[in-house]
Amino acid sequence: MNRPAPGWRMWVAPTTMMLCTLLGYIDRQVLAVLSPTILADTGMTASDYTWAVSAFSVIYMIMNPVYGSFLDHIGLRRGMTIAVLIWTVASVAHAGLNGLLGFALARALLGFGEGAAFPGALRTATEALPVNRQSRGMALGYSGASMGALITPPIIIPFAQRFGWRYAFLLTGFLGALWLVLWWRVARPPFLPKQTSGAEGPGSLKIQWPDLRERRLWVVVSSFGLGGLALGVAAYLSPLYLNRALGLSQAQLGNVLWIPMLGWEIGYFFWGWVADRFAANDQRPVRIFVLLTILSLPTAFMTLTSSSVMAIALFTWSTFIADGFVVMSLRVGSRIFPADRVGMVAGIGSGSWGAVQAVIQPVYGAWFDRQWYAATFISMSLLPLAGTLIWLWLSKPWANASVGTSSTVPVARG
Repeated sequence: MNRPAPGWRMWVAPTTMMLCTLLGYIDRQVLAVLSPTILADTGMTASDYTWAVSAFSVIYMIMNPVYGSFLDHIGLRRGMTIAVLIWTVASVAHAGLNGLLGFALARALLGFGEGAAFPGALRTATEALPVNRQSRGMALGYSGASMGALITPPIIIPFAQRFGWRYAFLLTGFLGALWLVLWWRVARPPFLPKQTSGAEGPGSLKIQWPDLRERRLWVVVSSFGLGGLALGVAAYLSPLYLNRALGLSQAQLGNVLWIPMLGWEIGYFFWGWVADRFAANDQRPVRIFVLLTILSLPTAFMTLTSSSVMAIALFTWSTFIADGFVVMSLRVGSRIFPADRVGMVAGIGSGSWGAVQAVIQPVYGAWFDRQWYAATFISMSLLPLAGTLIWLWLSKPWANASVGTSSTVPVARG
């Protein structure tokens, strides 16, 4: 049996995966943070823009569980290399586009590659770290997303204002190439076990696809997909809301869009600590999910203030709380599924998030074109409540289940 590397070496691979998710969110956020400029330059509407975002979300939804099972089968080293190469090409392709069709196709290809990022991060944490540090390792790997969203506005907006928005996408391609070089060195001993897909090595395990009849699959879907909704709204629509409803310019956005992402970044580590401290062996942490649901409600009052400071504070709070749903749903998922399906668990979670975003973003885009901002934020605050209620009902079979290993969990269907 492979053991984690000693000392600081055990953190090298999770840190590299943090850089991977960071890169992925820079690639995603370039379009979002430059959306006022890109829409003005190309003539696209907010509805067009959210349809392009939805194209990403649809493919991302599909590819997360596919990559989760694929990485469980082929191993991290080769699987992540293929995925990052694909999304790097997709990101560069944005530089030559001018309309909805082109952006939708490029975003779809980006989603095709980025579907591997979070399954890879969770699987890396479970392979590189001991059990009592895996939630924090997962939080580290996932935190690259919020860090990427945090640093993109102050870096990309001034860069695009100087060189043009098309060159911003070329910059992301260069960063992707650098990460691939780093990964090829890190994804091997002593930083990761030699065999990364089971006891017999890559290819020894049969690819295991999610079973839609399993209750435990929908436990992860409801808590991750609906609970994490605010992350997509803050990432994709906060620039348009602050610009259109509150009058912030593209230059001013570059100074403030990092703030909600800071809440996102802090949230991963805080809720990772909470999960390790209070729910390490709890397969049904009801109190934490109820608390998260209550704390997600204040965003409903977004439109009651005309203060950009208060709006930014509410966006920041919403990302911080959404992180809790993400971390806790993955903690629960890693307990109720076998260890050899960890990549698939992350894929189910991120795929469910992509599915929700694919459905909701075009709706919210149309509402933004009609200035129906209150409907957007009220529904955003209530959907996590729906997710928690579904989670409470679906997770009942585990209320009295033994704790310890995931093998103690009953496989409920229907």
